[in-house]
Amino acid sequence: MGKLLFKYGSTLVLSLFIMGCGAQKGALDISEKEQQVFESKNEEPVEIADEESEYEIIIMEPGFNTWLQSIARPPGYYSQSFLESRNNILVINWNQRALNPLQFDPNLYQLQIDYDPTIDYGYEVNYKLYNYFIFFQRRFNQRLGPFLPRI
Repeated sequence: MGKLLFKYGSTLVLSLFIMGCGAQKGALDISEKEQQVFESKNEEPVEIADEESEYEIIIMEPGFNTWLQSIARPPGYYSQSFLESRNNILVINWNQRALNPLQFDPNLYQLQIDYDPTIDYGYEVNYKLYNYFIFFQRRFNQRLGPFLPRI
């Protein structure tokens, strides 16, 4: 069971639980190494905090920490403006799915994400949120935007 928390200071904004849905290969090219990470049961929380903005994300999703360390593009690869632009699109699509549980799997999209594109969450928060979206899309064979979730 995975968990994504997005917090502002001490106020909890999002708690998301992702139930056991198997990873699938679709149009994406999933390597054997990446597939092994998706099937991992190891759960190490990924904590993201930006002290200046007081925003924090805690992601507890089996395999995500390993995926982030071994498969995702390294920090600095993307600009902050790129990450903010993509996160804005991904959050909008995520929230539309969360609001339509009859159309989209409610075990995948349980709650909305409160992401305001006018707020500077900092590089680390945006980097790890973006990579969580890439991980999520690749693992659960989802497409949250007009672009393929590539690494």
